[in-house]
Amino acid sequence: MNARNRSFIMLVPIVVLVLSSGCGHDEPTHVGTALEPLQVKTAAVELLSGARPIEVRGTVQPARQAVVSSRAMGPVVALNVQAGDTVSKGRLLLEIQPAASDGQVAQAEGALAQAKAGLALAERNLQRFQALHAEKAASDLELDLARMQYEQANGAVAQAEGAVKTASSIAEDSEVRAPFAARVVATMVEVGDLAAPGRPLVQLESIGGQQIWLAVRESDISRVPKGGDVGVEIDARPDLGVVRGTVAEIVPSADPATHTFTVKVGLGDTVVASGVSGRAIISGDTTDRLVVPTGAVHRRGGLELIVVRADDGTARTRAVTTGNTLEGGRIEILSGLSQGETVAVNAPGPVADGTPLEVE
Repeated sequence: MNARNRSFIMLVPIVVLVLSSGCGHDEPTHVGTALEPLQVKTAAVELLSGARPIEVRGTVQPARQAVVSSRAMGPVVALNVQAGDTVSKGRLLLEIQPAASDGQVAQAEGALAQAKAGLALAERNLQRFQALHAEKAASDLELDLARMQYEQANGAVAQAEGAVKTASSIAEDSEVRAPFAARVVATMVEVGDLAAPGRPLVQLESIGGQQIWLAVRESDISRVPKGGDVGVEIDARPDLGVVRGTVAEIVPSADPATHTFTVKVGLGDTVVASGVSGRAIISGDTTDRLVVPTGAVHRRGGLELIVVRADDGTARTRAVTTGNTLEGGRIEILSGLSQGETVAVNAPGPVADGTPLEVE
């Protein structure tokens, strides 16, 4: 027998020993350990019949907003506000050097003085020709010409007075004031910049009376009653909870790109930053839904888990799919549970299956 055959004969018992040691059980044998009981509060999975909530989203808008400009032209000599300031109606925002506007006022007043002098002369001339005409010393044409000159002079005075008012109002625009109580969003000039008619100077938005503009689908717009109450939640301000708003306006035309209607909901006395997003709930069709307390849902790694108390009093951790959060601290369950099952409300998290659950 050569060396190769002898090696093969020696390996056969070793292989048989290894195979026999691995074929005794399908899985490794573990020593069982008793799980510690867990005290929890429980709640039953309820079937709730009612209108299904429809969530719509929107953006907070100020009730009034304005970009303030001035008809006066000149350099800005004083800027009295900055972004974020709160101002009252009539508060001085900035000042423009009034040299140009003051010159316009002086010109208009000079023209008015000349027009009044011409009117006085035309009036005396008319009186003179009326007296001569009465004595047959002046013709009808001469009297008509005197009367025409008087009317022209009177019109020139009225025109000059209007010019003075216009120049004076432009001069007043050298002091730019807030048109309403507002918050300063942005200042668009600095001291030394040239202010000109139509150039934006300060951007303002009102503080009170804010609205959230909701985008509601065409199929749901009939569910929104004008003047009705709507619960609104602001994403950036969860501390506010649900704010009760009132439908102030439903824009009658739909957006052709998104096929949605704009619904403006007043936020009452609630004040938040404009432009932040929020959502509201409107009532949909009546349907049956399964609900559990929100404290029963645990979120781990993208999964939504609930600890179910089985009939034998032990835990079964189950994956579910949730829907909308409802009032009263409840959440909708779309799949994973059945009516009448019992869930743990205050469990510290998903627990091992088989853990005894003792009801507090």
